[in-house]
Amino acid sequence: MVKVVGVRFKKAGKVYYFDPGELPIEAGHRVIVETARGMEYGEVVVGIKEVKEEDVVQPLKQVIRIANEADHKHMEENRVKAAKAFDIALEKIAKHGLPMKLIDSEYTFDDSKLIFYFTADGRVDFRELVKDLASVFKTRIELRQIGVRDEAKVIGGIGPCGRTLCCSTFLGDFEPVSIRMAKEQNLSLNPTKISGICGRLMCCLKYEADVYKEAKDELPYKGAFVLSAYDESDLADLAALDEEPTAVPEPEQEVDEAASGGDAAQEGVHEEESSAADGKPAKTEKPPRSKRKKSGSKKKWKRPRRQS
Repeated sequence: MVKVVGVRFKKAGKVYYFDPGELPIEAGHRVIVETARGMEYGEVVVGIKEVKEEDVVQPLKQVIRIANEADHKHMEENRVKAAKAFDIALEKIAKHGLPMKLIDSEYTFDDSKLIFYFTADGRVDFRELVKDLASVFKTRIELRQIGVRDEAKVIGGIGPCGRTLCCSTFLGDFEPVSIRMAKEQNLSLNPTKISGICGRLMCCLKYEADVYKEAKDELPYKGAFVLSAYDESDLADLAALDEEPTAVPEPEQEVDEAASGGDAAQEGVHEEESSAADGKPAKTEKPPRSKRKKSGSKKKWKRPRRQS
C-alpha cells in the first residue's frame, strides 16, 4: 500500500495524486508540489489515504512543503500579473490579426512560464505572436488551444436549469455524452433544449443514463403485447422510473348480455311468453357468441425476476 494525497490546482479542476511523505497534510491545506510544468501551488482536496501500488501512476512525485503566508502572497501577485498579461495579449492578437479567442492566462508558481489559453476553429500560426509576447514579458511563453467545453469551464456561467455550470463548480473530468442518452430518458431531441452554453450536449444527461437503462431492461418494449387490467393489450407507453407500463385496451370488447342479467335478458323472456299465449311457436334466439381475441404470434411479456 502507498500513501497519497489528492491535489487540485484549479477550481473544479482534475485531481492529481502526490506522495505526502511525513508531512501532516489534511484536506483544505495549500501545498507546494513539483509537476511537469515546474513548481505548482495547489489545494489538497483528498486527505492522506492508502491505495494499492498498481493503482498509482509511477513515478509518484512528492509534496515539497505546506504553503506558508509568503507562498499565498506570491500566488496572489501572480494572479494580478496574469490579469495584466491577458490585456496585453489581447492587443497583440488584434495587432497580428490572428483568428483566435483568448480565454485565460496564468503564471506558474515559480514564474518560469506564462501560459495563455485560447480557442480557434482550426490551426493557428502564432509563432510571431509568441516572439512578440516573449519580448514584452521576458519569460517563457506557452499558448495552449482548448475546446469549447474547457472554455465554458474556465469562464463559467448559468445553465438552462438556472444553476451555475456543473463543469465550473464540481466536475473534474468531462465524460462522453451521446444523443442516445437523451432518447433513453424520453427527452426532447431539440438541440436547443439538450445543449449547454458551450454548444455541446449537456453533461447532466450522463447523471441518470444508467438508471434509465437499468429500469428499461426490466420493462417490456413499447408496442409489446402484455397482460393488463384490460386483459391482453398493446403497450402504449412506459414510465421507466415508476416501472408502470400504460396499456391501451382493445377497441372491441363485448360482454355476454345473458350472463349480465340486464334488461335485454328480461325482455327476451317476456317475448317468449307472449308468443306462447298467441298459439304461435316461440322463436328461440341463440345467444351471441362471445368474441375471443386472438393473440396471433404475439407473446406475453413477463417481468424478469430481480436478482438479489
